[in-house]
Amino acid sequence: MKISLSSSQLLAGMMMVAKAIPSKTSNPILENFLCEAEGTTLTLTASDGEITLKTILEVDEVEESGRIAIPAKQITELLKELPDQPLKVHTLENNCFECTWLNGNSTFPYVDADDFPAVAGVDESAIEISMPTETLTEGISSTVYATSDDESRPVLNAILFDIDVDSTTLVASDTHKLICYTTGDIQTQEKASFILHKKPANILKNILGKEETVKINFDGKTAIFTFGDTVATCRLLNGKYPAYRNVIPTNNSSILKIDRVQLLNAVKRVAVCANKASNQIRVDLSEGKIEITSQDTGFNTKAFERISCLYEGEDLSIGFKSTFLVEILSNMGCNEIEIKFADARKPALIKPVDEEMGKEKVCGIVMPIMF
Repeated sequence: MKISLSSSQLLAGMMMVAKAIPSKTSNPILENFLCEAEGTTLTLTASDGEITLKTILEVDEVEESGRIAIPAKQITELLKELPDQPLKVHTLENNCFECTWLNGNSTFPYVDADDFPAVAGVDESAIEISMPTETLTEGISSTVYATSDDESRPVLNAILFDIDVDSTTLVASDTHKLICYTTGDIQTQEKASFILHKKPANILKNILGKEETVKINFDGKTAIFTFGDTVATCRLLNGKYPAYRNVIPTNNSSILKIDRVQLLNAVKRVAVCANKASNQIRVDLSEGKIEITSQDTGFNTKAFERISCLYEGEDLSIGFKSTFLVEILSNMGCNEIEIKFADARKPALIKPVDEEMGKEKVCGIVMPIMF
């Protein structure tokens, strides 16, 4: 292999796919970039076995085609120290390759490209959809924080893509809270779904560029996300996601309407004095006001704040884990929210007020805790 390109171009491509390089692995080949030069392009690939990232670079010149796997850490460290300048990369004898720049060069070993794991594809049953890049980024960002860390229930460590003919909903839950992001930007002729682990979801969120759309092909095992010159191939989780629609309250009759940021900031202030193990706060609701309190008897701390609001319903005292409320409220973009309650033991539904439902696509369900 022998190619010429700019050092900054090569670094940008490698940094794009480097997010798939595992921090620890029992398979040393995964510590390498797969480089494939042919025609006028250089294809860079990285994988951790769960997600494979591939990007294509248009290079200045490919004098000799070839495929090699090169050490990711060492080559990126070198490129970060180089100012932008022409760079030549070519293979030598004894399974080594050389990088040559204006006034120097470096030599590294490479690995046979045939040892790099093959990239999974999709079968003839695959479904293809297109999705605005902004919508996918927003959908992942709005839900991924609500996924679980409990490895005994793998599907809860992931985001459900529930695709229907009229709309698509991204869902995440850790059983204490549930978040749904619904959009009409994705539609299919038949109902379908897939479950994407939060690790590749987070990687996708961080690398999605400014392209207008993302093409998604998926079957029962694999989802392939294509955007610009980059392809992300993700292994999907097997299993059945819980029937999330069954837990969304439909008849909570007590309704609180309040400014989202005002409530968020009040919860943050009061939570400073909450017990650090439970993070519990108490919410007392009555006509025209909401009172939030916390206490930690072990450290003799307590806090209280009263806020004016619109509240319709019977007087109610209910407990919540403050961190759950903060997460949900922080990840909503609307100005005003409404929270619907049934009683102190049943989940509360948090969503934008009706006037903002058209532009805000997120709703949340949070379980109370007893005080």
